[in-house]
Amino acid sequence: MFYYMYKGRMIFSKKERNEEYLTEIEEKEAMSGEGNIYYLTNAPKGKTRRSFLMNHTDLVDLQQETIDLLDKDHEIPQNDLPEWILERMDRGLVKSVNTSYPDWTDCLRSDKKNKYKINLVGLGDVGGTLLTGLRLLGGDIIESIGIYDPNLSNKDRWYFEVSQIYGPSKNGPFPEIKKIEEADLFDCDVFVFCASKGVPPVGDEKKDVRMVQFEGNAAILSIYAKMARERGFKGLFALVSDPVDLLCRKAWDISNMDKSGKFDFKGLGTDQIRGYGLGVMHARARFYSQLDEKTCAYESQGRAFGPHGEGLLIANSIVSYDEELSNRLTQAAKHANLKIRETGFKPFVGPALSSGALSILATLRGEWHHSTHFVGGVFMGSKNRMTAMGIEPERVSLPGALKKKLTETYEMLEKLYE
Repeated sequence: MFYYMYKGRMIFSKKERNEEYLTEIEEKEAMSGEGNIYYLTNAPKGKTRRSFLMNHTDLVDLQQETIDLLDKDHEIPQNDLPEWILERMDRGLVKSVNTSYPDWTDCLRSDKKNKYKINLVGLGDVGGTLLTGLRLLGGDIIESIGIYDPNLSNKDRWYFEVSQIYGPSKNGPFPEIKKIEEADLFDCDVFVFCASKGVPPVGDEKKDVRMVQFEGNAAILSIYAKMARERGFKGLFALVSDPVDLLCRKAWDISNMDKSGKFDFKGLGTDQIRGYGLGVMHARARFYSQLDEKTCAYESQGRAFGPHGEGLLIANSIVSYDEELSNRLTQAAKHANLKIRETGFKPFVGPALSSGALSILATLRGEWHHSTHFVGGVFMGSKNRMTAMGIEPERVSLPGALKKKLTETYEMLEKLYE
């Protein structure tokens, strides 16, 4: 094992490193500190993550990422790491950093802050509602919220409206709301994309509404993905517009291409992009689960996986999985938006708050939530959390039938990217 120091960061590697900016140190010096330590590995770009919390031995030198990342019962290979490093892994103090990415040194830092500056683009139904949720609930973790919309009157409207949300006494703090220009969008820690184009009108649901939106939303998103690359954005790139799983991959692809369209992997990192669409599917499954005593355990035992449309998987319980009950909840959650459209209204409040505001806040607080994250080239939705040392997908004992379905959803998403 080889040990190094870089700008005060402790680093270890199984292979000797020749970067001149790394200072080699003895193992006893690396052991002397009690803090974070970074493991340098090398794995295929585009098929493996740039960085992540390394808290399981099967994640050491991982060369291929699959649904096994969510399953704690798959076969775990032997490893030869020192006991003191294994102990730090158990404490969540080790981050794996993939040096095949050109900007890997950006990952030699903590992923957590005390407070965050958020900038939000798109103040339609979803964006305005999400902004309201962040103002009401995010004072503990959000320093300020910058808002931008091409419609200047709409930007002014939401600035005045949300700035005037305040309690009867000083019961905040409430994040400050700031009007910003498009050029300032990436002067922040978290960029939230809520812009949308082509939402089908109520009564026109002949196709999957999410997929109808993809082409228009992808065109808008491409502008901001390129901008993030040009500005060297290092923060969280959060996508709320539909369909989040495909738009996450679009943002990653576009930002990592040079002007000729060739991949150079100098844009957004795999660890920077999150999709926020699964939270409302979890909330909808929870709502319908409470209507039947056979499924009421979902609130404490259930999980949501995949996209929040075709391919969605709701598990009634990870303790006592029942395929029939799970299928029933999956269909109820998948079609819940159509139930709302039948009333004559667009379903945006639940998505804006459950998938958007509440899940983004949970991310920043380091809490478990449902969102989309990078797994082997696919942005897959599952329960996860952001730790100081990177993303940690929840790992549970996956029943065989559920794992088979998860694999099918994963493969479906892979084909959509082709």
